[in-house]
Amino acid sequence: MSSMDAVERISEALGRAVRGLEPDVVERIRRAFDEERSKEGRMVLSRILENIEVAGRTGLPLCQDCGMFWCLVEVGRSCRTSLGDIEAVINAACGRAVVDYSFRRSVVEDPVFTRKNTGDNLPPVIHWGLVDGEDVTISFLLKGFGSENCSGVRMLRPTEGADGVVAAVVEMMKAAGGKPCPPVFLGVGIGGTMDRAAFLSKKALLRPVRQHSHDGKLASLEERLLEEVNKLGIGPGGLGGTVSCLALSIEADATHIAGLPVALSVNCWADRRAVIHFKGGVLC
Repeated sequence: MSSMDAVERISEALGRAVRGLEPDVVERIRRAFDEERSKEGRMVLSRILENIEVAGRTGLPLCQDCGMFWCLVEVGRSCRTSLGDIEAVINAACGRAVVDYSFRRSVVEDPVFTRKNTGDNLPPVIHWGLVDGEDVTISFLLKGFGSENCSGVRMLRPTEGADGVVAAVVEMMKAAGGKPCPPVFLGVGIGGTMDRAAFLSKKALLRPVRQHSHDGKLASLEERLLEEVNKLGIGPGGLGGTVSCLALSIEADATHIAGLPVALSVNCWADRRAVIHFKGGVLC
């Protein structure tokens, strides 16, 4: 495969993601419409479903905030393509997608002072991970910031346990209210250091909607958290209702004996993901 072929594959996947949602996401939103009890909530969900239909029919982005490219690259230890070449392909693909699929330019190069727009939505945020084999899997979130601004990290005492995790997530979502365009998808990261927990919370958002944690205790905690967040009654559009969170996933890792880091990544209903797999790790 040539580098141009790889760029095209990734760019097309990003184009599909900005204009449409994966079937598991759409199915969950449709089910939420049936579950929602409030008139206002059902109205919002009907408009969301209409929005999805219009975007699919016209080829326009689902939302004016096309998000920031958040990328996880899982590289096989025997991969035959250099990390530098993979990075170059990703940057080129993101740049092409912005032009070809009408992404709004939403990235600034200086976050504090000039806040000058980069003009091309680059650079993407890239995380790297080593895996067995030689394949390369590149996963993207198109991360809108209405929801990202409601994300957060809490450094809990180790004695707070599961109850503390639940309290921290509920507190952050209560403060978020209707700001992240609910109903939302939530990723929770537990363990590691502060930054590791935040990364895990993003990685959790890459999981298919119906896929629970393989760890039985974490799967039970996912269900408990989902129930507690929905009890807040935020509802679709923040107008009140029974469905505030559509799905919640947890990723966890080892941590220090003195800590219990908990991170929450909030994603709006437009849960835009793209996953591209390169067999044999050949991108160039």
